Amino acid sequence: MKNILVIGAGRSAVTLIEYLLNESIVFNWKVTIADYNIELAKEASLNHKNSRVILFNINNSHQRENEIKEADIVVSMLPASMHSIVANDCVKFRKNLVTASYVSDEIKELDNIAREHNIILLNEIGLDPGIDHMSAMKVIDDLKNQEAHLKSFKSYCGGLIHPDFDNNPWNYKFTWNPRNVILAGQGVSKYLEEKKVKEIEYKDLFNQTEIISILDQGDFEAYTNRDSLSYITSYGLDNIDTMYRGTLRKKGFSKSWNYFIKLGLTKDDYVIENSASLTYKEFINLFVPKNDTLSLEERFCDFLSIDIASEEFCKFNWLEIFSDKLTGIKDATPAQILQKIMEEKLSLDNEDKDMIVMQHQFEYVLNNKACKLNSSLAVFGDDQRNTAMAKTVGLPVAIAVKLILNDVIKAKGVQIPTSKEIYLPVLDELSKNGIDFIEELV
Repeated sequence: MKNILVIGAGRSAVTLIEYLLNESIVFNWKVTIADYNIELAKEASLNHKNSRVILFNINNSHQRENEIKEADIVVSMLPASMHSIVANDCVKFRKNLVTASYVSDEIKELDNIAREHNIILLNEIGLDPGIDHMSAMKVIDDLKNQEAHLKSFKSYCGGLIHPDFDNNPWNYKFTWNPRNVILAGQGVSKYLEEKKVKEIEYKDLFNQTEIISILDQGDFEAYTNRDSLSYITSYGLDNIDTMYRGTLRKKGFSKSWNYFIKLGLTKDDYVIENSASLTYKEFINLFVPKNDTLSLEERFCDFLSIDIASEEFCKFNWLEIFSDKLTGIKDATPAQILQKIMEEKLSLDNEDKDMIVMQHQFEYVLNNKACKLNSSLAVFGDDQRNTAMAKTVGLPVAIAVKLILNDVIKAKGVQIPTSKEIYLPVLDELSKNGIDFIEELV
């Protein structure tokens, strides 16, 4: 009986674990579910006969090493910063590893020794990164086979609230790690446009958006996502003119979010003194200019150049940021307090469902004719457990685990899913599970 060790049983792991447990009957697997929250691990196990649940501390090196030694393959669903701890043990004990996160510099350095030890460290096999890579590479390789010359590649993805449950002025709810949303875009974002490298500083990021229409889901706005340049080589597009990756939100979100940035509420590099005793309005008052003749709300609007009767102000007022509620967080950064404020109002309700939208846009020349192709995806959550996010992050990971254990994926070393050996069988099974792209010539 082969043993799969899944470290982390949070929201994004439940579909992954359920898939592995279902397949364990066919392939005679044992699935060990390890988490620091034992109740979370038990819930994810579904009391399945092939499951084993353990209370797990990633910082307990004795426990961690013993569990990895006993595994045939390890899945890390931990925060991205912790993957390298697991990866080093996997290399040490010659165990395969699968994660949904970006390849870190620490893991990249393990490539040679992983190849020497005949193991794979497969990363970026979730949604974004993951499904975006695989679905894009399928089209790119198909176009290359037709001897098309690809001029432009743009890719967009967003985790959003299902349209039927979009019931707040922000047109948004947290379907993923709220902290990642609060800190999104910090640093400098880079992309390639008409052979020229473009850089956007954080303070300008949410001011520079474009409108994208996806299938029958309407219009979305996109802002630049991280460093698009790094994927030019990964995708084999060294001669491309335009390379862009973006994040999707509903129209109007970015303009409002930019006001938070202008105020300084997304800063995470310093602690506010006596933060726990601050009310929300006292917190906001720290960031707007003083004026004894104006109310806090008036000063807020004056500083941001918005009207107190505007839709923009209504969004902020709806968040209750001018109330006497206590922040209640000791030694908090502005970003941590903003996260608490927004989680109170923008968390999923019990009956809510979520949605994933993704689109790749290709511009190419084929037989001396300029062509445009859109490849689009919309996935909807079923309920609070089987969310669209859990399905699109967890299923590719789970499918990859099966393919590695069954020796379908034979690649070794540090990998992302841009080769046909990986993306073709994973996309094929994703399609069977209702995750399928629609291609349209435009």
